[in-house]
Amino acid sequence: MKKILIIGATGSLAEYVIQQAEKKEELELTLFARDTGRLPVDNLDEFTIIEGDALNYDQVKQAVHGQDIVYVNLAGDLATMGENIVQAMHEMGVKRIIAICSIGIYDKPLKAVLTPYRALADIVETSGLDYTILRPDWFTYGNEVDYALTVKGEPETGGSLSRKSIASFIVSVFNKPETYVNENLGISKQ
Repeated sequence: MKKILIIGATGSLAEYVIQQAEKKEELELTLFARDTGRLPVDNLDEFTIIEGDALNYDQVKQAVHGQDIVYVNLAGDLATMGENIVQAMHEMGVKRIIAICSIGIYDKPLKAVLTPYRALADIVETSGLDYTILRPDWFTYGNEVDYALTVKGEPETGGSLSRKSIASFIVSVFNKPETYVNENLGISKQ
């Protein structure tokens, strides 16, 4: 049984990750959100639910305790939240992190809207943790699973992709956490 903490569990992408991950009997999900009343699930008793704020270190530390993988699906003050998550993971002895950032965070000049995502990527990449950074293209609500990966430094290719595609990749890493370790990947539709 792999214990997965989803930080930012009310996000539109997290909803798809939860839907796909909950079908896997070998995965045990903990959903961390500021407002658990907005969680995109009906069967709350099948999950561990934690109401908390990633800006609050003590709440993050409590949520990280006992987990195998931390999946970060946030927006906002990502530098502070990222530092809290990384520190808590080190303190709790949790090594595996998957973080959602954004396409375009290595463009020059960097667009202001992408600055928090670049900060999160930099924090995670230098954390000493076993990380996978994912830089998705724009999300759609398409029903297909169709994606291509590019590594950091390669031109980002493809186009907008479905949340279902991104979730499929993330859940594949939950299932095989030894894959894509210390990789910073662009993901887009083929």
